[in-house]
Amino acid sequence: MSARQHPAGAADRRLLFACVVTALVLVLEVVGGIATRSLALLSDAGHVFADLFALALSAYALKVARMPPDRIRTFGYHRAEVFAALVNGGSLIAISIGIGFEAWRRLTAPVAVAAGTMSLVAAVGLAANVAILVLLRGHARENLNVRSALAHVMGDLMASVAVVAGGLAMWATGFYLLDPILSLAVVALIMKSAGSILGESLHILFEGIPRGLELGQVERAIHEVRGVRGVHDLHIWSLCSDYCALSAHVLVAEQSTSDARQIVDEVARMLEERFRIVHTTLQPESESCGDACAAAGTFPAPGHGH
Repeated sequence: MSARQHPAGAADRRLLFACVVTALVLVLEVVGGIATRSLALLSDAGHVFADLFALALSAYALKVARMPPDRIRTFGYHRAEVFAALVNGGSLIAISIGIGFEAWRRLTAPVAVAAGTMSLVAAVGLAANVAILVLLRGHARENLNVRSALAHVMGDLMASVAVVAGGLAMWATGFYLLDPILSLAVVALIMKSAGSILGESLHILFEGIPRGLELGQVERAIHEVRGVRGVHDLHIWSLCSDYCALSAHVLVAEQSTSDARQIVDEVARMLEERFRIVHTTLQPESESCGDACAAAGTFPAPGHGH
């Protein structure tokens, strides 16, 4: 088993700073949306809320990941981010439904908005998103949680561009139907993010194989390690979004216990380097297990004929 790699404290500080900036933008857009009667601005605030939660979730996950396992939670506290993401996805869908109903109502009865002020408020949010993007870009390459949060920021950046452009268009033309139309477009962005969050959360909670991995691919890679004759009872799952675990029984040729251990250690190193599976539980078995191994579902290595 290899120790899980953690980002430096700089990532924590930058995420916390990004949370503060995003929270200020959220308050500004909610107040501005109410003051200008802009549903597009309020719907963008809903997307900003999603960003805030994603950033806070990433900061929380980095902190929790460093908490050591204890006698009750022997795997540690990695699943906390998954449950939080599940709640977040549900709240985003609820927000989207509310905004969608109001947008539909305004499509039938357009409401005049203070388009100039709306664009100004949205422009402040756009500037904040650009700043956060620059701030976190470097850390996104080294941590999947930060990368996920950054994807939310990118989505909100695009929504802010739409609100600014729409506000300017309404200010110039007086076509106020554009406000609920923009709101529905932003709702579509939020629903897409919420669906992705819910899907990934449920996938992890049901202990599905991590995204991007194939059971057969990992199985073949284990067979390729020198000394491995077969593998069975292979299980791969995620403790959280960037922490994979694996357990398996590995069939090796008749040899000393120390030699068998070396083969298993080599399999563990390969799994971490090639697939980023950092927690492995591998049980070596000698060929003398014979029929017992076959009954358990042993898959012989290609070319070995066992």
